[in-house]
Amino acid sequence: MDFSDSPEEAAFRAEVRAWLDANATLRDGSEKAQDHFMARDAEEVARARDWQARKARAGWAGLTWPRAFGGREATPIEQVIWNQEEARYGVPPNVFLIGIGLVGPTIMVHGTEAQKATFLPRALTGEDIWCQLFSEPAAGSDLAGIRTRARRDGDGWVISGQKVWTSGAHYSSHGILLARSDPQVPKHKGLTMFLVNMSDPAIETRPIRQISGGASFNEVFIDELRLPDSARLGDVSDGWKVALTTLMNERFSISIGRASGGARAEELIALARRVQRNGRPAIEDDEVRARIADFVARQRGLEFTSYRVMTSLSRGEAPGEEGSIGKLLLGRLRQEMGSFGMELAGSAAGIASAEGDDVARWRNEYLTAPGNRIAGGSDEIQRTIIGERILGLPPEIRVDKDVPFAEL
Repeated sequence: MDFSDSPEEAAFRAEVRAWLDANATLRDGSEKAQDHFMARDAEEVARARDWQARKARAGWAGLTWPRAFGGREATPIEQVIWNQEEARYGVPPNVFLIGIGLVGPTIMVHGTEAQKATFLPRALTGEDIWCQLFSEPAAGSDLAGIRTRARRDGDGWVISGQKVWTSGAHYSSHGILLARSDPQVPKHKGLTMFLVNMSDPAIETRPIRQISGGASFNEVFIDELRLPDSARLGDVSDGWKVALTTLMNERFSISIGRASGGARAEELIALARRVQRNGRPAIEDDEVRARIADFVARQRGLEFTSYRVMTSLSRGEAPGEEGSIGKLLLGRLRQEMGSFGMELAGSAAGIASAEGDDVARWRNEYLTAPGNRIAGGSDEIQRTIIGERILGLPPEIRVDKDVPFAEL
């Protein structure tokens, strides 16, 4: 298989690079590419909004979106090329990933014309930042087990409940929220999706301090939130179908990021060249070289697997369950690489160091990696998807499948 650019892709890459050269600054050798999509503070959010607006004015926002919705109808490979080139520049994190990668495509499929006209343009320009209000404390990995309630109140709805692990909720302007609208039917059938304004007084967001020192996840409390029926996304009690659309686009976004993503194994090589083991550069140690070679091979395997997913997408097929393979393997790989980076750094790994220092980077990777194996669907959920929907294995026994949620 030839992974070099086709003439058309090379021309696209040249166009991307020319625009970035004129509008951004190349990172120097000491800077790391942004490998996350969450902002650390209000200043970073403001810089991200400005950068997104500039991209939108030039037609570089929502590349794979249909032209009818303000996109460019670019191929998935062209999106990868953009991500690869943008990573070379000192740009803010992509806090719009959820809005453009997950929520926007879901609104295109299930939204009303009014919802499309209202929310899609603002997502592209960076005016709105979206979060995903799915996970709950009592539901664990079972998304269909959520307890946040949505009850009818005249022509509108009243929603109460709690969400948790919501990325970026503390600076998001809007959220896509899954709630239980009918507890008298089985758990997958009584759900409804809503679009909410995060500034509503009925919504309280509390950042969760993580072991790494960051606070990118949040608890979100909803207390008698009143919404008009126009805030409903999709049909009543059809929220599970809407949620699956969001989740499939989430896996696609992860695949795109993985194919274009950062040189983590290469950064391990750089660290191994700098630190010592047994009185000589660690990169000269056979065991170190073997471990890094294994990481490189696995990283490349994930990259090529994501290209296979994108080949299917280029044929007009919807993003499917294959993204679960990459999600499962990537989480484990990042955790093992973080652990090995800490091992290479030695005692320095336990000492506070400046943000951006390579030791601090691997310490942060090590501490955040367990959460990465839960976010976007835990390892156990991904294995179930792979077994049942890809390998065709017998499904798990689900004793609650046909039981009304109220009786569980």
